[in-house]
Amino acid sequence: MSVKEVLYTGQGHATGGRAGQGASSDKKVDVTLSVPKGLGGDDGPGTNPEQLFAVGYSACFLGALKLVAGKEKLKLPEDTKVSAAIGVGPREDGGGFGITAALTVTAEGVDKAKLEELVQKAHIVCPYSNAIFKSVDVKLSVA
Repeated sequence: MSVKEVLYTGQGHATGGRAGQGASSDKKVDVTLSVPKGLGGDDGPGTNPEQLFAVGYSACFLGALKLVAGKEKLKLPEDTKVSAAIGVGPREDGGGFGITAALTVTAEGVDKAKLEELVQKAHIVCPYSNAIFKSVDVKLSVA
């Protein structure tokens, strides 16, 4: 799937791999990276790529959810939340590593059936969902 027109490009870099430093080009993000114990690391004080992906995916998906809700003239509560769980592990084919993704949407006071419908529509609109389409089985749920 190609992009018709690039509206924004975020830029960042990392040094030292999973146990190093990462930053955005504008320094708004500047993080120490640590390897979790589950991946053989020391679980140091830094974050990791999976946590960063979880935050980014949550924010992006919530933006998509607000967009589709707005198109249906529905305002989501201010405290609407998208939580992401991003896992990493060896692929079944033995060819490297892959990720898993599970998103949980919480929107108090919104009809559950309606929210589930909006979540499915947001999954089609969200750039992160589109980026991992066909390569990651994303589990979607409504709390």
